[in-house]
Amino acid sequence: MPRGKGRGNWGKNKGKGRGGGGNNWSTERKSYAEVPKVNEQFERLYNDLNIVPEGEEREQFWAALRRELPNSFRFCGSKGHALAVQKNLDEHFIPQIKSMKFDEQNVEPPMPITWYPNQLAYYMTTPKNVIRKFPPFAAFQKFLVSETAVGNISRQEAVSMIPPLLLDVQSHHTVLDLCAAPGSKSAQLVEMLHAGEESRIRKATKQHQDGQTDPTGAADETVEGNDWSDDGRATGLLVANDVNYQRAQMLVHQVKRLNSPNLIVTNHDATMFPSIELPSDPVPEGQKKQGKWLKFDRILADVPCSGDGTCRKNPNIWKDWIPGNGLGLYITQVRILVRALQMLKVGGRVVYSTCSMNPVENEAVINSAIDRCGGIEKINIVDVSNQLPELKRYPGLKEWKIMDKEGRTWNSWEEVEDAKSKKFEASLERVVSGMFPTPGQTLPLDRCVRVYPHQQDTGGFFITVLEKKSEIRAKPESETKATNNTPSVVSIAKEIVAKPESEGVIPKLETIEDYAPSSNHTVETGTASAAQRQNKEAIEDIEPASNKRGLEDVGDSAAQDIKRARTEKDEGAGPGAIGEVGQMEHWPMPPSAPLRQDEVAAEDATSAAAPRGRRNNQPHEEAFKYLSADHEELDGIFDFYQLSSRFPRDRFMVRNALGNPVKAIYYTTALAKDILTKNEGRGMKFVHSGVKMFVKQDAQGQDICRWRLQSEGLPIVEGWAGENRIIRCYKRETLRKLLIEMFPRVSGEHWKELGEIGEKAKDIGMGCCILRVEPSDQEDGFDERLTLPLWRSISSLNLMLPKEERRAMLLRLFKDESPLIDHSQQPNRKNGPAATADPTVSSTSAPETIIDNSDGGVALNDVDADMEDADATAPIGASGVGTEEDAMATEDALRAEQQVIADEDQVVGAAPEREGEGDEVNTTV
Repeated sequence: MPRGKGRGNWGKNKGKGRGGGGNNWSTERKSYAEVPKVNEQFERLYNDLNIVPEGEEREQFWAALRRELPNSFRFCGSKGHALAVQKNLDEHFIPQIKSMKFDEQNVEPPMPITWYPNQLAYYMTTPKNVIRKFPPFAAFQKFLVSETAVGNISRQEAVSMIPPLLLDVQSHHTVLDLCAAPGSKSAQLVEMLHAGEESRIRKATKQHQDGQTDPTGAADETVEGNDWSDDGRATGLLVANDVNYQRAQMLVHQVKRLNSPNLIVTNHDATMFPSIELPSDPVPEGQKKQGKWLKFDRILADVPCSGDGTCRKNPNIWKDWIPGNGLGLYITQVRILVRALQMLKVGGRVVYSTCSMNPVENEAVINSAIDRCGGIEKINIVDVSNQLPELKRYPGLKEWKIMDKEGRTWNSWEEVEDAKSKKFEASLERVVSGMFPTPGQTLPLDRCVRVYPHQQDTGGFFITVLEKKSEIRAKPESETKATNNTPSVVSIAKEIVAKPESEGVIPKLETIEDYAPSSNHTVETGTASAAQRQNKEAIEDIEPASNKRGLEDVGDSAAQDIKRARTEKDEGAGPGAIGEVGQMEHWPMPPSAPLRQDEVAAEDATSAAAPRGRRNNQPHEEAFKYLSADHEELDGIFDFYQLSSRFPRDRFMVRNALGNPVKAIYYTTALAKDILTKNEGRGMKFVHSGVKMFVKQDAQGQDICRWRLQSEGLPIVEGWAGENRIIRCYKRETLRKLLIEMFPRVSGEHWKELGEIGEKAKDIGMGCCILRVEPSDQEDGFDERLTLPLWRSISSLNLMLPKEERRAMLLRLFKDESPLIDHSQQPNRKNGPAATADPTVSSTSAPETIIDNSDGGVALNDVDADMEDADATAPIGASGVGTEEDAMATEDALRAEQQVIADEDQVVGAAPEREGEGDEVNTTV
């Protein structure tokens, strides 16, 4: 990717405007951009480290760091129609942008990022304020916003896209993202899990419709990555985790757009992420069952860091950066990486990454973690020089210096020990031996990847790919690597060597006999977390600095919502509300190998981890209750939609504690079900899982199924539905009419106005049905295949899509920005006008009696008055129990909007999630 031209010289403001939200953003951007980009210690450290050669290249390096970062985005490659979105950009918007001028300068159009596979990622050097305020960009801005909202585009920093690509995720892999919020990398990992799935499922359903019982094909089975074990559906799973509950909700907001059933979001401290139990394997009668624990094929450890590589998008780093930023995070980073390696399968990959250029947070962490896990014989640094060949990079450092809090540099641990022996040095209190290179080491640290801003006009980044060669026993942290003289719990906990039993079963590696936590064990306040104890001084001394998980990665619209939410006081955001970890949270301590032990013993050991009630405003544990395969509601659904018996019936769940299908039914993969059910009440904090498949819709009539298909889950199930609920569409004008017009009439002779689908729409029974848009060679035909949910009421038909998705499709497919027309506003309706355009565009507002569902549900009019959407009005069962708490719908969005990013003002910016955890015991192993 070539470097940007003329960055910061746009018009009279000289690049002082930047993107973002807020009412007075022009003034804020001016002060934001005018932060002096000078920091003597920052510049001296990296010049002394000689990370780039002295001379012209070093000047280019510092000049690039002082320029504004280009905007970048990528297309979600796992979704087939994302390619149509990319085609729309290439053929429609880029030619328009090439013809534009701003302040007599030619505007640079979006350009492909050369190293990203299949050219699915783009960057743009035009500043955000120009895109937002310059009228000719209005259509392009709408395109970006609408396609981002529906999940076809993800706005993400370019270097942030690298770690998931180097993980090499396949559709059958189990993947863990340990520090996932705000979710841009998690979304990328989900896309990789589902790569090729659409074509596999289409072939499987086609063979099913043709009467074939075997969904596989000899030719396709030989293709690497093709997974036919579940009728072409991806069988892998992503567990996305964040320690902060509110940030975990933002993570849900990001990844939910991709509608993946192969996802679980959790809320745990990455340094002591608990082991996940799986159902035991069958054993012959008379033998005892043994416990089984999940090991991951791929783990991403994109750890909290000082974030100095992000100073192009976070200029405050120039004034806030101090040497102690990185020193205070080293211990936490090592613990996260060691825990990742413990949970990894033999032969699996861990990618460790930071947006810092400091070797204390990078090569030193790699060196220490490998040393703790048994050395290069156990853990290999993978050479990835042949991957992403267009990506320019530097090798990792083998020698480096340490700068203490006073700005003094130290060449070795011996120098530090000598200085400490002469007098007390407060500035050296957090410097430990593991931060320095090991003398005479043979570790190939040059295989680490360093990306610098001047190479391809990006941010600074560090990536290392590690491979586990054999099972490991992690050494306890030595006293020389502790940051104070008081031994931590990790130095008390013992790790034992375990020899594999028969059949390759590896028992638990840690014991807790000598671990006796005190309920009153606190530090000063009594609520200090493990990380707070480790980083107490850094928290006191270091001013906030933006880190890798800045709001820019979330996308501008979400960032604006959060900024607005910051002005409101969140009464529940006290220390107990943000990722509080109970004393018995991880009891028993997590194993570092696939644990198999007596099932009864496992039950006894985990009895202490039973679900606890809410305390100190802590978010309650979510409910995930699966329906039995023969549940009567599923019987009605399968009969109404004529779903094939080959579609799994045992993966449907609800989100209420009683397990009753009250409002919505969700779908997950088989592995997600095993994890959610086996670990219920065992201390795991699950935040989200499942795709909403069916929503309750009150409707009269004996033959009407009251469960309508939801657009999120429709692509998963539509191929297995019978022809009686399918309406086919081949002409573009037909779909355009259905997108623009809400509730077009089908009663009387009105069905003729619907053209090719009119007769089928007239004859089809009431209730939900499927609109299948088929590709066609006709002049008015489609190049891509689409599937959309329809609702047939007594007198009308309606696409059940949110308004923003209607507009996105109109813009993408037809270049049409026409206002939406709502036919449900009838002239004979009391105090109601005739059919009007969308009230958000036209001057006429809809009557309050019309239900305007965000998910495109059915509105109420005089004819359809008995059809009440359960999402708007909750049915109350005979038992008096209300509706379930639907955390995947409006609650998630509300929490995301209300979250208060107060941690930026409270703790070191590199690890804001550590403030107020409230865990009293550090059980890191």
